[in-house]
Amino acid sequence: MLSTPARTARFLKHLVRSTNSRHLVRKPVIWLIVFFYVCMAVFIIAVTPARIAQFTYDVAQGLRYLSYGYMLLIVAMVVISFPPFIGYGTLLNLFGFTYGMKGFIPAAVGTLAGSAIVFVILRMTFGRRLRSWTPTNAKWQALEAVIRSRGLPLIILIRMSPPVPWAWSNSLFASIESVSLLQFFIATWFVLPKVFVYVFVGYRVARLSDGKQRIRMTTQAKIFNAFIIACGFLSTILASSVVYYFMQKEIKHLQASSSKRDEVAADVLGAKEETPYSNSTVRLSIP
Repeated sequence: MLSTPARTARFLKHLVRSTNSRHLVRKPVIWLIVFFYVCMAVFIIAVTPARIAQFTYDVAQGLRYLSYGYMLLIVAMVVISFPPFIGYGTLLNLFGFTYGMKGFIPAAVGTLAGSAIVFVILRMTFGRRLRSWTPTNAKWQALEAVIRSRGLPLIILIRMSPPVPWAWSNSLFASIESVSLLQFFIATWFVLPKVFVYVFVGYRVARLSDGKQRIRMTTQAKIFNAFIIACGFLSTILASSVVYYFMQKEIKHLQASSSKRDEVAADVLGAKEETPYSNSTVRLSIP
């Protein structure tokens, strides 16, 4: 939220400056996105969802019987833990889709290992740039100071925050020098309940995707599976809403603080901020 006239002026200035360069490509991009989704919808209707689901199930079963199938998915998890890659949630579903609830252990290993590897590599690669960049940015110094003073609970809260994409969350903490690897690793453990839910949903979806299993299911069993899947999604939304609430509460607490440092840190958590790892901006905001 733009809480001051100065920030509003900066936003309007940036908007005016960027409008002229963006309006020429905005419509083609929108139409390209629309065209993509129309083609995807036509493909699904033509091939039928049942055949697509069966094909996906067969491929997953082929992967399941590979002796190194677990390692392929774990390596994929490590790769998508680096920005700007996406697909973390989908990959968690794939663990459950392929291995059932046995997929939770490799999914957890991939989550913990991937995030730790990203943290170490970014910190080692850009450590010198981080140390030279931080003293020149007052807001980033304030954020580091607040995280240093509030410690692990705030790190856990930010780590669990749903609006921050997985890969960018990894790079965010690697860019904050006051966050140690041990603190980051402990905070990542608190993401595992979400990992469990995603794997469980993937497991139940797999049972509905296989035609042979669907034929043997009664109507009540199909309804029950659909209900369980819906509950899984709802539990994720509920947990995300709770974390979002506490995150907003923490931001309001920082903004209400008499400390200028806390106010600046709250601004950083509630706005885009440049990181020392790139010249692009990383969204740190909680909508």
